[in-house]
Amino acid sequence: MATVTAPALRVALPGVLKHRALHKLLLLAVVAAVLAPLAHARWHSGTWPAALTVDLTDPLTRVSDWIIDNRDSHPLFLYFFGHVSNGVVLCVRAVYLFLLAAGWAGVTALGAFVAWRTAGVRLALGTAAAFLACGLLGMWVPTMQTLALMAVAVLASVVVGALLGLAAGLSDRMDRALRPVLDTMQVLPAFAYLLPVVLVFGIGVPAAVLATVVYAAPPMARLTSLGLRGADKEVLEAVESLGATARQRLLTARLPLARRELLLGLNQTIMMALSMAVIASVIGGGGLGDRVYQALASVDVGAALAAGIPIVLLAVVLDRVTAAAGRGTETAHGRLTTYAPLTTYALLAAVAALAVAARLAGRPDWPDAWTVAVAEPVNRVVDWMTDHLYSGVPVVGGTADWAGRFTTWVLDPVRDGLQGLPWWSVLLLVAALAWLTGTWRTALTAVLAMTAIGVLGVWEPSLDTLSQVLAAVAVTLVLGFATGVAAARSDRVERLLRPVLDVFQTMPQFVYLIPVVALFGVGRAPAVAAAVVYALPAVVRITTQGLRQVDPAALESARSLGATGGQQLRQVQLPLARPALLLALNQGVVLVLAVVIIGGLVGGGALGYDAVFGLAQGDLATGLVAGAAIVCLGLMLDRVTQPAVRRAQKGA
Repeated sequence: MATVTAPALRVALPGVLKHRALHKLLLLAVVAAVLAPLAHARWHSGTWPAALTVDLTDPLTRVSDWIIDNRDSHPLFLYFFGHVSNGVVLCVRAVYLFLLAAGWAGVTALGAFVAWRTAGVRLALGTAAAFLACGLLGMWVPTMQTLALMAVAVLASVVVGALLGLAAGLSDRMDRALRPVLDTMQVLPAFAYLLPVVLVFGIGVPAAVLATVVYAAPPMARLTSLGLRGADKEVLEAVESLGATARQRLLTARLPLARRELLLGLNQTIMMALSMAVIASVIGGGGLGDRVYQALASVDVGAALAAGIPIVLLAVVLDRVTAAAGRGTETAHGRLTTYAPLTTYALLAAVAALAVAARLAGRPDWPDAWTVAVAEPVNRVVDWMTDHLYSGVPVVGGTADWAGRFTTWVLDPVRDGLQGLPWWSVLLLVAALAWLTGTWRTALTAVLAMTAIGVLGVWEPSLDTLSQVLAAVAVTLVLGFATGVAAARSDRVERLLRPVLDVFQTMPQFVYLIPVVALFGVGRAPAVAAAVVYALPAVVRITTQGLRQVDPAALESARSLGATGGQQLRQVQLPLARPALLLALNQGVVLVLAVVIIGGLVGGGALGYDAVFGLAQGDLATGLVAGAAIVCLGLMLDRVTQPAVRRAQKGA
């Protein structure tokens, strides 16, 4: 056996010691060696010490009582929040009455017309079919309620997001100030802020609209800022040389050049607003979301599916229409404009005539005779699945067995392992991961976020939620990377997956709970399964795109050296696609956390249960503390994964 000589060791050792990651770990080890004995001597318990917690029950209860007592009399509520609430109600009611006046024929024809003008005949037919399907399922009125709510929420989100993006795009100072705010809003699960909104505005449409605006405005702000900052410098200089003022440069150059980003922001805002349709129903949003929520509460999978399908159809149609507008395709700007304005006016007249004819015929509302009851057949299928697949399946076992084994073999050990660690070791572990992937500021932010969780007194439930997130992310990455690799290496697989991923990526979060509850019942494992299904499409898409964008010259060079397909993947594609893979990790973590929290409605427990309980009981202390812990947990997870993405992108 070869031996390592002393000179060789002296040459090799300094190279190892110069590695920055090792320096960071050594420094953390020194800090741990000093602080760990002190922490153990002062607080013997492995869990977060009670002496370091702050009980916010009394102050939050006093705040809640003050808001409830003064909501109908204080000037702040009467002359500000009251006017905002009334304005939202009037806008939603006006849109809803317009949709009802247009009738099912007018709304269907108008939707098809807009889709035709934007993306062509095929999408127009698909849009008409989607609206007709909503009627056939007996969900026409709830669909109109959801459309009215979403129209107002999307308009408000676009206005707020565009103004914030405009400020960030034109001012470096505003960009620096808004960036942490938008980062926090991006990782903020919806349940985290529902209770404060309800306390201020009460249960009803205003609270639902404003909660949706908080959730859906950030992508519009980010993409507006990105579009303004990415405008062609030469074009801006040319416009400035012509003597244009700052306002003229904005209106005639910057905004037109940012058109694609603005329309992409609109697309993302619509998708996020629709994903809030069911969550908003928890606080009185009504519409399709209320039907899904009520059906899930009674475990009526058939009724939930009947209301969930229209949400998915609306999401797919709106996604396609806005995506086509964002691409600026020939359909939107070339071929169809040759028919305008004559064809446009003729079709608009036909739409109006169809709406009037339906009203004169006495059928403005969708006829009850034209509905198809799907709830009962679906429930029969669910009952069959429960009888034949839920348990007792030979060899493989049933879905309930899988859920039980996953809970026993994965979720319980991870949770018990995290909760069994001393609290200071968890902080050190978070610091090490965040510092290795980012800077000391990143590590400090992540540690402070975890410290805040302990101070709030929800250390144990937060680690329970963290265990579910880690398990769901691990499953998502294994399935997502494997599927993404297969799609990147085969055009046929990619074509087969594309429509499936399109549908899954546009489905709102709550809809994923419907089949999961049918297959696995309630518990932590179903919540993890729903999170995996929700996050999987984004991970697959990002992985596929990253592998397909690898430099062909590098692959050709590897093939010329005789590398096999597996060697090309391991030694060329995966290393070069590292930024995309890290981005997939970051997005997977954020998306998983959002659904794990919602899993509190189906037995996920932990922070999700506390947030749902606080919202249902009007308990500001329980709900707000859980919401704050969710924010801190999301911020920590985002900081641990996001800097690695940025660093890899810079290195690439």
